Amino acid sequence: MRILVLRALGLGDLLTAVPALRGLRATYPWAEITLAAPAWLADAVARIDAVDRLLPTEELGPIDFDRPDLAVNLHGVGPQSILRLMATRPRRLITYEFDEGERHEVLRWCDLLQRKGIRCDPDDHRLAPVGPHAGPIVLHPGASTGARRWPVERFAELAEALGPDVVVTAGPGEAGLARQVGRGVLSGTLAELMDLVATARLVVCGDTGIAHVATAYRTPSVVLFGPVPPRLWGPRRGPHVALWHGTTGDTFAQRPDPGLLRITVDEVLDAAGGVLCGSESSERVTSA
Repeated sequence: MRILVLRALGLGDLLTAVPALRGLRATYPWAEITLAAPAWLADAVARIDAVDRLLPTEELGPIDFDRPDLAVNLHGVGPQSILRLMATRPRRLITYEFDEGERHEVLRWCDLLQRKGIRCDPDDHRLAPVGPHAGPIVLHPGASTGARRWPVERFAELAEALGPDVVVTAGPGEAGLARQVGRGVLSGTLAELMDLVATARLVVCGDTGIAHVATAYRTPSVVLFGPVPPRLWGPRRGPHVALWHGTTGDTFAQRPDPGLLRITVDEVLDAAGGVLCGSESSERVTSA
């Protein structure tokens, strides 16, 4: 049996789909599961242990696959992704045909599969440990849109307050932004970034892929939310704190979201202290 799954998005998108991918693997252990996703995610895909083959595919680009026995749309609800999968001529297609309302991204895809008899565990999203959480404190100032980027000068103030045991990380094209924090910058391969986060003592970042890596490795983290609420994309379990001031906005805006700007350095330091000493008992903190 040949199964084709479409999730041609970013790192965080991939990691929120892990429970659904593992549900497919558990239901069809004998099948060959091919994931259509960007090639740069290869190292992350290899760590999921639910995918046999990565098919390099750009977002809403052509899918080089013919006649899968089952095609699964974990990409979205728009007609473009459905048409791309239909073009592969699948014997069977599992997809949402319209938006069914907001819910956490992990639950969204698990619900889709469970309606078709494919059992998923929403909490089955962990990746195999790389090592103990004894590494440095990781600050990641970047994000895919300006709306989700907390001001870099606040990251610099935070780095100064947290002391010398801080590493600043950068994704593709973010090295210049990260250097403004005033520390050495690690902008290595995806594997290097994931291993660093996996063994960090603490991660502080915005609502971006690095936050989902911290969740996958149970690395203590403080995640700063602005235009999108943590109930949709935030950590659901573990030693994590999501700071949010209760407002939503345009996630594709170029400037930082007004709600994100309401998060102060002192708030982040307080949350970081609670996570580091293990006294923070709530899964998320929302600031009114």
